[in-house]
Amino acid sequence: MSKFLIESVAPGSIFEEMEIEAGDFLLSINGQEVSDFMDYRYLIADEYLKVEVEKADGEIWELDIEKDFDEDPGVAFSTEAIETRTCKNKCIFCFIDQMPPGMRETLYVKDDDERLSFLLGNYVTLTNLTQQERERIVRYRIMPINISVHTTNPELRCKMLHNRFAGTILEDLRYFADNHIDMNGQIVLCPGYNDGRELERTLNDLMAFYPAMGSVSVVPVGLSKYREGLCPLEKFDQAGARRTIEIITAVQEKMAAQHGTRFVYPSDEFFLCAGIPLPKSDYYDGFPQIENGVGMMTDFKDSLREALVEHREKKADPQKIGVITGCLASAFMEECCAEIEKAFPQLSFEVMPVVNNFFGRDITVSGLMTGTDIMAQIAPDPAVDLYLLPENAVRRDTEILLDDVTLEDLKDKLKQEIRIVPTEGGALLDHLNLK
Repeated sequence: MSKFLIESVAPGSIFEEMEIEAGDFLLSINGQEVSDFMDYRYLIADEYLKVEVEKADGEIWELDIEKDFDEDPGVAFSTEAIETRTCKNKCIFCFIDQMPPGMRETLYVKDDDERLSFLLGNYVTLTNLTQQERERIVRYRIMPINISVHTTNPELRCKMLHNRFAGTILEDLRYFADNHIDMNGQIVLCPGYNDGRELERTLNDLMAFYPAMGSVSVVPVGLSKYREGLCPLEKFDQAGARRTIEIITAVQEKMAAQHGTRFVYPSDEFFLCAGIPLPKSDYYDGFPQIENGVGMMTDFKDSLREALVEHREKKADPQKIGVITGCLASAFMEECCAEIEKAFPQLSFEVMPVVNNFFGRDITVSGLMTGTDIMAQIAPDPAVDLYLLPENAVRRDTEILLDDVTLEDLKDKLKQEIRIVPTEGGALLDHLNLK
């Protein structure tokens, strides 16, 4: 029988009242074995529970619980405690394979876990799933499931994922679509592999799964300087980026005519690389892929403009603000800061793009900035009253950057306050001491 270790019990919960403790094992709920938190989360939905617990000393307790439908009996867990299912693939574009040595161990973990897809929005290749796990997704209605598709060409997918079992993607998608499981797709585009005609093929295949496949993002491959011994790959040039947008636009026009949605969306990097203005917000149909950097800049500017109207009666003390960002977003942030300065002339901004020497200069996104590069490139400036650092530059729910430099380390170097700001335009104003 499977055992689910109870690592902690929520204070004031039913389990605490029944003297269930950390270190006990949850065996079953209503006769169903509990193997992990996903079983637990879905089995507790009933109002009447018969719970079997093995105490730390081996004694078996059987508990009858009556509760509200949406009430959790009390097992507390964190995603950090989940034993992550790791990836079986060796993708030619995997960024973890391009990481320098000597960083913290968690940065080298390749997750391919459908449970984290549900909890955190991670993308999974489906190559890790057993038939039993597929059936559990359907039984518990675990959705949406976010799928790293990359290509629907079976031979090419096996080659790109370096996994001879990776070519069943169309069968996998059909299984979930037939069982009414909502999905989102992602394509990491690599020049010379899955772009051009292969991208056309993939998108036309994925269109057939709409509406179960609700949206698809297309993002360019990221290439660090640590690629010795890895598959040779090239970054997108302007012509390649424009051709990619043309292919996506043709599919969008078909989907808009047939279903009223564009369905597939290129990431912001493609527009910047192509030298094409970012689209308006209605282009993104509600931003279903914003966590993949799709429409993030447009949404940021819209949110900022709404906040400027909302705060138009407020005043600002004179101050100079340093905005730390990656090179990709520097021109965009200068435009945004100019709009703030127009509304609040007492404020002045200096956008400070950080060249990514740590991973290589082809890495330009703010989410991969390191404290090492920030401290090497930004000198203390007594004229700056406040520095702003984007939230995606630090580890989730921490003040630690990728290279383990902390916010306190940066403050010590720059001799001034630094605030971590969510990547949302309205939140930027909230950190400017408006009155």
